[in-house]
Amino acid sequence: MSIIVSSTGGSNSDFKPVPPGMHLARCYRIIDLGTQTSEYQGKINQLHKVLVGFEVHGEDADGNALRTDKGDPMITSKSYTLSLNEKANLRLDLASWRGRDFTEEELRGFDLKNILGVWAMISITESHKNGKTYTNISNVNPVPLQVKKNGLPEGELDLIYWSISEGSLDQLEKFGNGIQEKIKNSPEYKQRMGGASDYAKATGGSFDDLKDDIPF
Repeated sequence: MSIIVSSTGGSNSDFKPVPPGMHLARCYRIIDLGTQTSEYQGKINQLHKVLVGFEVHGEDADGNALRTDKGDPMITSKSYTLSLNEKANLRLDLASWRGRDFTEEELRGFDLKNILGVWAMISITESHKNGKTYTNISNVNPVPLQVKKNGLPEGELDLIYWSISEGSLDQLEKFGNGIQEKIKNSPEYKQRMGGASDYAKATGGSFDDLKDDIPF
């Protein structure tokens, strides 16, 4: 089932972070996190979230390949509110990635599966909080034409597209503990495990099938 986003929608200790800078990356997984509760400036918000993950290719400032200690591509991800509202970060990043904003027709429902396997240039920045250093995806841009002409590398990680409504529970258990915890605490996951017949109503219609594929 498709993960549809519209304009009306609302770590492990051995993890090796991607170094700051601009990197070539491929979107290799999209994970539905369900409705998550957060607090901002004293206000409690409940928003449907989705995690977009990238496998990163290239070299660091010293010329070393961006690889984990196991030899796999380094990965990074960003959590978004499932919304194409004008100020939504997901819309801003997708528009930057596409090189254009969404049409009115696309804003009625865009299938996130269209970005799975697509290459991008992502900008990684560092932030510091409570004595810890975090890396963040600050921008997502299209791959320059010259880079495309020189040839893109082969993607290495399996493509994963996981929705709470129909995603494999075996696959869920392969996600990191933090991701699993978020999903399992969501009302959508609890609704699914309860086997209620009105699951679609509980998800607010965010996972309705898209009748026509919209090219990314």
